[in-house]
Amino acid sequence: MKKSILVGAALGVLFLSGAAGAQQAAPSAAPVKPDVKTVEDWIVRCFPIESPSPCDMFQEQDARDTRQRVLSISIAYVPSLDRHALQVSVPLDISIPKGLTLKSDSYTSPVLKYRRCDRNGCYVEQAVDNAVVEGLAKSQTGGKINIVADNGKAFALDFSLKGFAAAHDDMVSQARAKAKAVEKQPDAAAQKP
Repeated sequence: MKKSILVGAALGVLFLSGAAGAQQAAPSAAPVKPDVKTVEDWIVRCFPIESPSPCDMFQEQDARDTRQRVLSISIAYVPSLDRHALQVSVPLDISIPKGLTLKSDSYTSPVLKYRRCDRNGCYVEQAVDNAVVEGLAKSQTGGKINIVADNGKAFALDFSLKGFAAAHDDMVSQARAKAKAVEKQPDAAAQKP
């Protein structure tokens, strides 16, 4: 129970202080720009903020004709918890109850549930076991995000795993060097007289 609360707190901090939080600096301040490194088809970003996971690896797929985002994947590492946080964005008009799965030639994730939707799409945002990342890193081909539309039709959105393992290793190394540990909350039961 206590570990799940810590993971939840770390994910809250990650998603609020990560890319979105870094861009919401004071209006008079210049936007905070991350250190960015391209590793084949992945981008490793480290934000100059105090966070338990200041770095992520990111990929976005856009529609060729409209240039609108079709899919984005962000994976961050929380060194103090030895856990990963995953955010996947897919288009609207999907079946919320069906969730999505990540699939490669060597791995299929359990069904991942959507956390929220906004005008830009629907999002899976959650802590994931390290096995998810390890499974994708072992792939010899590309990956797919399997989704189901509102009408029940299944779709597979392709994403590249080219450079995935190297981007992950770089992101983890930088996260370990730059992360600020999650402060543990006092145990409420221990404080009772």
